[in-house]
Order: sequence, then C-alpha cells, then structure tokens
Amino acid sequence: MIFAKKKKTETAAAFAYDKTRHKALLKCSICNGEQVAGFKDLQTGKFHEVMFVRNPKDLELFKETYGLEEVGKEY
Repeated sequence: MIFAKKKKTETAAAFAYDKTRHKALLKCSICNGEQVAGFKDLQTGKFHEVMFVRNPKDLELFKETYGLEEVGKEY
C-alpha cells in the first residue's frame, strides 16, 4: 500500500498582512543557507512563516503576492 503525503492547502496569500503591524522578512540560516519568507509581528516579535524560498523566482512570487518592493533579512 502506498501512502501519499497530503499537500498543504494554505496558499501564500492566506496570511492577512498588515503594513502597520508586520514586517516582511527572510529568515536565513547561516549554517545551511535555507531561507523562509514570512512576516514578523512588530508588537510580539513572533514570526509567521509563509513560504520556503529556494531560488530568486520564489522570492519574486512572495513579493508579488503581497505587493512588496523589498524584504529584509534576519539571521
């Protein structure tokens, strides 16, 4: 019997981004170079992951989805 993994049903646009409350960030790993795009809540400091960034095309998709011009980096 073969079991298939269920895909995440949440789309990139499912997060309610508020410019006054959230900051767009790339969380970057120093060790392995992984990058995760998401938003940091400026009041609580909590990071909400939206998507894994594997290449520049993924980053452009993230920016287009949320209407961003630039995204900060946090290590």
